[in-house]
Amino acid sequence: MPDLQQHAEDLDALTSARQNHTLLFENETVRVLDTLVRPGQIVPLHTHQWPSTNYLLKWSDFVRRDVDRAVLLDSRSLSPKPAIGSAFWGPPLAPHTLENLGESDLYVITVELKHA
Repeated sequence: MPDLQQHAEDLDALTSARQNHTLLFENETVRVLDTLVRPGQIVPLHTHQWPSTNYLLKWSDFVRRDVDRAVLLDSRSLSPKPAIGSAFWGPPLAPHTLENLGESDLYVITVELKHA
């Protein structure tokens, strides 16, 4: 796995993928992001350097790819699919893109834990 600290500033989600991530709140402990990916949209290469808990507001299938375009996760293979209104844990993520393959928005509120 690449060194996430190396990419902390230049590939941070709020820097390199700001059209999909909006800062809702931040302090020394947490950062809360509003993340929206429209149908057919590809989120530019970015990282999430901290683990997070995520709250799903809208679901759409997606593919997450690494810097070499290798598939890291194709959500179409998930069974069962996450339910709207569910919460789930996410580890820090190395540089990746995300493509919304569905016909609806993918919409998540993310609470990143800076000191986990």
